[in-house]
Amino acid sequence: MEKKLSKRALLLKPSPIQELSHLAQRCNAINLAEGFPDFPAPPAIKDAAIAAIRADFNQYRHVQAICDYLAYTLKLTHGLDVDPKKNIAICCGQSEAFAAAILAVVDEGDEVLLLDPAYETYEACITMAGGTPVYVALNPPCWTLDLEKLIAAFTPRTKVIVLNSPHNPTGKVFSKDELTVIAELCCRMHCIAITDEVYEHITFDSAVHISLASLPGMLERTIITSSLSKTYSVTGWRVGWAIAPVEIASAIRNIHVKLTDSAPAPFQEAALIALQSVPEYFESLRMEYNQRREFMVDLLNRIGFKVHFKPQGAVFVFAELPETCAMSDVEYVVKLIRVAGVAAVPGCGFFHTREKLSRKESSQSISGPLSRPKSIERCEGFHTLKDYRDRYIRFAYCKSKATLMAAAEKLDKYNGSLILHDI
Repeated sequence: MEKKLSKRALLLKPSPIQELSHLAQRCNAINLAEGFPDFPAPPAIKDAAIAAIRADFNQYRHVQAICDYLAYTLKLTHGLDVDPKKNIAICCGQSEAFAAAILAVVDEGDEVLLLDPAYETYEACITMAGGTPVYVALNPPCWTLDLEKLIAAFTPRTKVIVLNSPHNPTGKVFSKDELTVIAELCCRMHCIAITDEVYEHITFDSAVHISLASLPGMLERTIITSSLSKTYSVTGWRVGWAIAPVEIASAIRNIHVKLTDSAPAPFQEAALIALQSVPEYFESLRMEYNQRREFMVDLLNRIGFKVHFKPQGAVFVFAELPETCAMSDVEYVVKLIRVAGVAAVPGCGFFHTREKLSRKESSQSISGPLSRPKSIERCEGFHTLKDYRDRYIRFAYCKSKATLMAAAEKLDKYNGSLILHDI
């Protein structure tokens, strides 16, 4: 029956992450791989969902008040004016919002720029739409934006750039200087930006999330995608949204209706309660996740990993295997699961760039000075492009303290032997 499959279906292959997830389940490993919380969601929003079910909100539904609250919040936090009736589409999570956004603007042969390492779902959506993903490597170990690489990636076929900040898998929060460069290039090249801002409320220290849409000239060319999932610990509820210019928002809404019709009705009702959370909730969220971040960074450093870049946001630590470990990231994770009973994600699933960006058709239309990012903190341990793509492993710390403690006990039990020697 494989001959009956479409060409697009055949392009989608199981990733190493999926295969290792199955291995972790068979070994009953502690899950530090997948980015979903294993602790309870806030009681108030659970109560709201239960009340909605009891009130028989069980049919297709569009809760306009969600859009009203999102528009209010966008004005309050980023100073942006959007029409809640025309600029916002409710979708089944950020994943559908992103896919619908790609389908709304990408045609066969259009190029879409992605900053590498990148979340694997982006490429799948672009490929299914007939577009061509073009990866621009961020410079390790601090994952800084390289202006020359970014400029070289633009061609006359470039239609979209995707920006995920706070960033999965690295935990980077793009600075205003870096966002300014991206915004200027988008405006000069008449390029659309699609942002993934699901971790917008999870930032640390002095890092501040800035929506790309808030920069000059970007509101009319940016599609913001986000969801309830990470902020409220409800990744299975599937309530997300896209905020976009009127024509694009309308197209996203139409695609959403054709695909899934509506987001789950009871959880839309609960979203109204979630979106009205007091500021103290977000402060508490950041504080709790900061404690987990510190715990994970200390643990990984203690057992021999090299954490050059302390995450500024999101819920992951992207740690490097030391030179003394001869295993690749996949080999290490397999043995970590089988021997220690702890699951993580090999970094190779996020990397796509090759040693050099070689393109015959770099754009000649970018002229005049561009704002250049100011130099930021220096990190030890810089690597060349040819040796770092199989050296990183992603650990998720969006887990209960009990889960993190249990994982630490298992990792400490081997006293570094998992890292420094073959198992």
